[in-house]
Amino acid sequence: MRYRGMVFDFDYTLGDSTDGIVESANYALEQMGYQRAEREQIRRTIGLHLEETYRVLVGDQGKKAEPGEEAEFRKLFVEKADQVMAASSSLYDGVLDLMRDWKGQGLKLGIVTTKYHYRIDEVLKKYQAAELFDVIIGGEDVARPKPDPEGILRVLKMWELTNEELLYVGDSLVDAKTAKAAGVDFAGVTTGTTPEEALAEYAAFGVFASLQGLAGR
Repeated sequence: MRYRGMVFDFDYTLGDSTDGIVESANYALEQMGYQRAEREQIRRTIGLHLEETYRVLVGDQGKKAEPGEEAEFRKLFVEKADQVMAASSSLYDGVLDLMRDWKGQGLKLGIVTTKYHYRIDEVLKKYQAAELFDVIIGGEDVARPKPDPEGILRVLKMWELTNEELLYVGDSLVDAKTAKAAGVDFAGVTTGTTPEEALAEYAAFGVFASLQGLAGR
């Protein structure tokens, strides 16, 4: 591994929160008078910030997002997510072993995600894994969500690394575009809903079926 630091997206990269996200999104939609969305419709929005998720799901119902409703959707989503998300989130098999291995090699490890910081803290606490990550930047920690590079640029500054020394790993085009905007290399994983060929356009380090594929590079 030629990098000094690795930063990861969370959903569909390190773990899976699908059940909690589906439940929270449908709770918000129903409370606002919309129909429940299909599971696959919601899965395709995972990785987007909540306002964009709202616009996509309402658009899928043939309706136009109304001014101010994005904030209401966010509030209701978070209300339900605070009840269900930590319990319904899991890390992928082998992720903790990989992080320990990379940590043992002297790599700095971080998470930059649209998911709320405190939500990541809850999941890592469940797995007793908080000490594996040197920094976590969640959706509430930045003024501009991904694909804006703010989170990645903050990590570079905190770790005092050059762009060439950091690798960003994610499963979506939002992640890929974030890495490009930050000027760092990107590695894609196909554990989400984005196909390999879409990620390959951005993936200077390659596209892998899972994080385990990175271990041999």
